[in-house]
Amino acid sequence: MDANQQQWNANQRILRDKLPTGEDFAQMQPLLLAHHAMTHMAGVGPSGLWSYADEVWTGISDSDARRIPAKFEHSFAWIFLHLARIEDITMNALLAGTPELFYAENWQSALNVPFAHTGNEISDSDMVLLNEQVDVPALRAYRAAVGRRTQTIIAGLSAEDMPKKVDAGRIQALRQSDSVLPEASGVIDYWSKRNVAGLLLMPPTRHNFIHLNEAARIKSAFD
Repeated sequence: MDANQQQWNANQRILRDKLPTGEDFAQMQPLLLAHHAMTHMAGVGPSGLWSYADEVWTGISDSDARRIPAKFEHSFAWIFLHLARIEDITMNALLAGTPELFYAENWQSALNVPFAHTGNEISDSDMVLLNEQVDVPALRAYRAAVGRRTQTIIAGLSAEDMPKKVDAGRIQALRQSDSVLPEASGVIDYWSKRNVAGLLLMPPTRHNFIHLNEAARIKSAFD
C-alpha cells in the first residue's frame, strides 16, 4: 500500500469517528469531498488530488476492461458499472431523494447495457452481455457524472443531517424498481439500517476503495 492509499485509510478512520455525530462538520465536509473525489477520476472534485481511479485505469484498454482474468470473478467493466450504480442509487434515490442519473439522463442507452441493476448477484449470461456490449468510454463518463452529482449532494449537507435515517418511502420505492435484483435485496436491507453518515462512509467512499483495490489486482494480472 502506497502513501496515498495509507492516507486515504487514515482519513476514512477520521470520518468514521466524526461524521456520525456531525462533530467538527465544518472540517469534515471538505475532507469528505476530497476523500470521495480521490476514488473518482481527476476533475470530479477539488483539483490537484490523487486519483485512485485514474491510477488503476492507466494502461487499461477497452478490450482489457472487458476481460476477466483467470482466478478472478469480475472485469473492469463490471467493477465500474457496479460502483457507479451503487453510488447513483444510494446518493440520489436514497439520500437526496432525487432520480438516479441512470434513468434521468438515459445512461442505459449510452452504456449499451441490457439491464439496470447494480451487478449484485449478476447472472453468468448478464456478465457475458455486459463485457461484450458495454461502451467503455460511456461507462467512465457515467461514473464521473455520478461522482460530480455526489459532490453536489455532499456540499449541501449539514451536521444535523448526519444522524438522520434513510426515508422508508425511498427504500420501498427502490424495492419496487429494477435497480436491485430481487435475489440481491439484502443490500437494500443493509442500506435501510444506515443513517446519512453511514451511507456516506460506505457506498461513495469505502465501497469505492474496496473495488478499486480489486481493479488494481486485476490489472496486475494483465502484466
